[in-house]
Amino acid sequence: SSKMDLLHSNGVLIIQHLQRDYRAYQDFLNFMSHVGDPRNIFSIYFPLWFQLNQVVGTKMIWVAVIGDWFNLIFKWILFGHRPYWWVQETMIYPNQSSPCLEQFPITCETGPGSPSGHAMGSSCVWYVMVTAALSYTVRWKDKSAVTLHRLTWSFLWSIFWIIQISVCISRVFIATHFPHQVVLGVFAGILVAEAFEHTPAIQTASLRMYIKTNLFLFIFALGFYLSLKLLDIDLLWSVPKAKKWCANPDWINIDTTPFAGLVRNLGALFGLGLGINSEMFITSCKGKNSCKISFRILCIAASLATLQLYNFVKIPTHTEYLFYILSFCKSAAMPLTVVALVPYCVHSLMRTTEKKLN
Repeated sequence: SSKMDLLHSNGVLIIQHLQRDYRAYQDFLNFMSHVGDPRNIFSIYFPLWFQLNQVVGTKMIWVAVIGDWFNLIFKWILFGHRPYWWVQETMIYPNQSSPCLEQFPITCETGPGSPSGHAMGSSCVWYVMVTAALSYTVRWKDKSAVTLHRLTWSFLWSIFWIIQISVCISRVFIATHFPHQVVLGVFAGILVAEAFEHTPAIQTASLRMYIKTNLFLFIFALGFYLSLKLLDIDLLWSVPKAKKWCANPDWINIDTTPFAGLVRNLGALFGLGLGINSEMFITSCKGKNSCKISFRILCIAASLATLQLYNFVKIPTHTEYLFYILSFCKSAAMPLTVVALVPYCVHSLMRTTEKKLN
C-alpha cells in the first residue's frame, strides 16, 4: 500500500542517516545487536538468574519462549519486509537507482521483519529482570528505604530503556529492520512479560504440562503454516528474498529461518521442564546446600563455562530436518545443564568435600 511504502521509504532515510553519521559507533551498535540476540537469554541471562532466584529464572524461559512464539506468528501474519531487500524490489524509485544500504555479517536475517525478534526478546527478558530486582526493594518500609527504592526504580528503568533504544538503533543501523518494526517489537515484548507477571502456575508446572505446552505451540504453528500453504500462501516467502539480495552468501544462516527459532525455543522449554522435574534438581537445588552462597556462585560459574562449550558444537546444516532435530536436542540440553546437571555435580562435590573434612 502507498502508506506502507511511505513508512518504508522514511525508514530507509533513517537507516541512511544512521549509517552515514553514526559510522564511528559501528562496533558498539553491532555489539548491541548481539546483546539483543534471543539466544543470549538461554546462554547468559538464564543461568545467572536461575541460580540466584529459581522463580525468576523459570519465568524468564517461559517469557522468552512464548514471546518468540508470538513473534513468529506475528511475522507470518504481518508479512513485514526487511530494508536490505525492500530497497531492491520496491517500485517507488522509478527514475533513480535504489538507495544504497550497507550490509553487515549479521544483516541477512531470513525471516519476515515485523515485529523485530531481537527487540521483542530483549524487552521481555529485561522487563522480567528489572521487575524481579525491584520486587526486593519494594518490601522496604522505613522512609529512607522508600527513597532508596524510588532511586533504584528510576535507575533500573532508565537502564532498561537505554538498552532497548540501543538494541533498536543497532537493528535499524544494520538495515535488518525498519524503525516501526523495532518499536512494535519492544512493546509486544513488554506485553508478553507483563502477562507472565500474573501467571504463577508456571512455577508448579509438571513435566506433562511442559510437554503439552510444547505440543500445542508446535502443532499450532505447523498447522497455521500448512493451512495457509493449502491456500497457496507461502509463509517462507522471505527466505528466497534474503538469499537473493544478501551481499554475501556466507552471511545467510539457516539458524535465522522461522522454523529454526521455533525448534530452538521448544527445545529450551522442554529442557527446563525435564530439569525442574528431575531427581537431580530435587536432590541438589532443594537440599541444604541450595541456600549457601558458595553453592550458587559455583553453579553460576560452572553453568556459564559449560554453556560456552556448547558454542563449539556445530550442527550440520546440509540436511534441514536433521538440523532441526539436533537443534532441538542442543537447545534442550542447555537448560537441563543449568537446572539439573551442574547443580547436582556441584552438590555432589561439596558433599564429598564435607565428608573428607569430617
